[in-house]
Amino acid sequence: MSHDHDHVRALVWRDDALELLDQRLLPKETCYRRLTTAAEVAEAIRCMVVRGAPAIGIAAAYGVVLAVRAGYTGKRDRWQIVLQEDLDRLAASRPTAVNLFWALRRMKRVIAEIADDPLERLLGEARAIHEEDIAANQRMGVLGASLLGERCAVLTHCNTGSLATGGYGTALGVIRAGYATGMIERVYADETRPWLQGARLTAWELTQDRIPVTLLADGAAAALMRQGEVRWVIVGADRIAANGDVANKIGTYSLAVTARHHGVKFMVVAPTSTVDLATPEGAAIPIEQRAADELLNFNGYPVAATGAEVWNPSFDVTPAELVDVLVTERGVILKPDSTKIADMMDTANSGSPMQAPIAL
Repeated sequence: MSHDHDHVRALVWRDDALELLDQRLLPKETCYRRLTTAAEVAEAIRCMVVRGAPAIGIAAAYGVVLAVRAGYTGKRDRWQIVLQEDLDRLAASRPTAVNLFWALRRMKRVIAEIADDPLERLLGEARAIHEEDIAANQRMGVLGASLLGERCAVLTHCNTGSLATGGYGTALGVIRAGYATGMIERVYADETRPWLQGARLTAWELTQDRIPVTLLADGAAAALMRQGEVRWVIVGADRIAANGDVANKIGTYSLAVTARHHGVKFMVVAPTSTVDLATPEGAAIPIEQRAADELLNFNGYPVAATGAEVWNPSFDVTPAELVDVLVTERGVILKPDSTKIADMMDTANSGSPMQAPIAL
C-alpha cells in the first residue's frame, strides 16, 4: 500500500522519553514536548496536548514505562507498589476513551508476569501497542475504502487521523486510502466546536498530506448534505458499547441523524480496542463534561454574555440503528448490533490472524 499521504506523527519515543506533538498549538506552531514522567503524560492527556482515543492509549502505555523507570528498585514488591499511584493518575486523565483503560490493562498484564528488570519488556509492549495501532489503521483504511462504491466527496468530524492515533488514522485512514485509490475526490471537515479539532487539526493534517479539504461550520453540515455534495459521513469513536452504540466527539449524533434523513451513509471506523463489552449500551458510557471556559472564551477572549450558564459535554452517543457500517481491523459489520459485535470480539480475542469477515 502506498503511504504518500501519511507524513504526520503525534507520538514519538526517543532517547528514553515520550515526545508529543502539542496539538493545542496547531496549526500555527509545530512543537514536540518531551515528557519523562507518568505525571507529565497524565497531565498531557488531561489538558489535550495529545487527544484521540487510540493516541491516548498509546501515550498511557509509554507513561507506564516512564512510571516503572522512576519507581523500579530491583525488588518486585516495592516497584509495583510505587507504580500503582502513577497507574491511577493515568487512568483518571480522561474518562470516556476506553482505549486508555485497554492499554493500561494490557501493560498491567505484562507487569504481573515480570520477575526481574521490567523496563525492556514494558517498553517492548508499549512499542507493540503503537505499531499494532498503525497496522490496524492501515487495514481499516483498505476495508473502509472498499465500501465507498463510487468516486465521491465525504464528510468527517473532529480529528481521527495520525494526530489521533499512532499513525495513519481511523476515519482519516479510510479517507487517506480512498483518496489514494481515486475513490474520494474531496473531504469536507466540520470545524468541531469548541476545540476546533476539524479546523485546527484535520484541515492541517490533510493539507500536510496534499488531500483537498473544505472546512465548514458544524451547523452547515445539513445544508451541505441537502445539496447532495457528500455520499458518506466517516467518523471515529472513543467508545463503542456492546450493542453498537457509539460515543464520539460532540456533534457526531446530529450528523448521524442528518445523514439518515438525507440518505447519506454513516460509517464508524475504530479498532477493536475501542469496543467495550462491559458497557451494554450508550446510556452507560460516561460522558466527560469539560470546563465552561471552553465555550465562554475563545483564545482567552470572552465571547459570551456574562452570567450565561454552560453545558459542555465533550462527547455524544450515536445509537447503533443510525450506523450503517462499523469498520474495525477485524472486518466490516453492516448495521451493527450486539450479536454481530460479540461475534467479532470473539474472533478478536481468539488470537487468530486478522481476517476480513463481513457481517450482514
